Amino acid sequence: MPRKPTRRRRSLIARPLTFAPFSRSLAHLHSTFMPKHQMLGSKVPGSPSHNEGGAVVKKTSKEKIEQSESSEEEEFGGEVQADFAFFDPKPDDFHGVKILLQSYLDNTEWDLSGFVDLILEQTTVGTVVKIEDDEDNGLFSVVSALNLGRYKDHKCIADLKEYLLRLCLEKSIKGDLRVLLGEQAHNVGLLVSRRVVNLPPQLLPPLYDALFDEISWATEDEPTEELRNSFCFNSYVLVSKMYKHKNADKKNQLSSDSEEAIIYVNPEDEIFHKLSLWSFNFPFHAEQVTARELKNYRPMGLVMAVEADKISTFREQLHSLIDEP
Repeated sequence: MPRKPTRRRRSLIARPLTFAPFSRSLAHLHSTFMPKHQMLGSKVPGSPSHNEGGAVVKKTSKEKIEQSESSEEEEFGGEVQADFAFFDPKPDDFHGVKILLQSYLDNTEWDLSGFVDLILEQTTVGTVVKIEDDEDNGLFSVVSALNLGRYKDHKCIADLKEYLLRLCLEKSIKGDLRVLLGEQAHNVGLLVSRRVVNLPPQLLPPLYDALFDEISWATEDEPTEELRNSFCFNSYVLVSKMYKHKNADKKNQLSSDSEEAIIYVNPEDEIFHKLSLWSFNFPFHAEQVTARELKNYRPMGLVMAVEADKISTFREQLHSLIDEP
């Protein structure tokens, strides 16, 4: 059985987290809780209930979140409290995970259902985040790491490989990508991380710590040598999203000093990007930019390769970013 971290509870004030001032101000556009009808079928209760032994919680970071909520349908000012808990993936999570991953490969047609099944079947490495004791069982985040060699015969992984190779237009990187997806695939983990845009950033360090701890434990605790070896990753491939300024590739062409060349949708992606061995981006069509603050930006897919020996640095930098006063 995998080892379980200690339960812990903290009082937090959710706030948008990014590295630079412009990104911080832009992130406020997405920092409030979504209206209840948009939250993957879940609701944020006015006061949290407490687990009395119902579901088995794998590893929890129960958080009391204080922030205001407003929407076109309702306006509410005050405290929204939620006990977030980390759970093992299970079959009942299928629809919630599928919604989170709906645009994972942009708007291409691929075996998304099969991909979700792989994530849910791998219970020793992977986490879903929910509100504890929420009767609607809504999902707020999913993280996992899938061995690209172990699952190479599954249609969803074949679809993903074809998609990435088709969109990579840089010849030098395409050669490296082809190697990772092919002959080195048995040592490559596809790091999958998706969440609602307003998940409190304070959840990120324990969420990633849990993932990488589980990967380490799986190399010792899985019942067969083949399974243990399948988590001995040398590198990770990440598929994410960012916003790129329309003049980002032109020196001194940004329209103001406050505008950045790249805005990361997830704050941890900037850390991964800086630590990556290589990366490439491509136009992303599943989302249209409507926010005035993003009028000069285009949504882009971002693919990164990160060596496994950089993960300890990533964890340290993520804690420094999120835990800063």
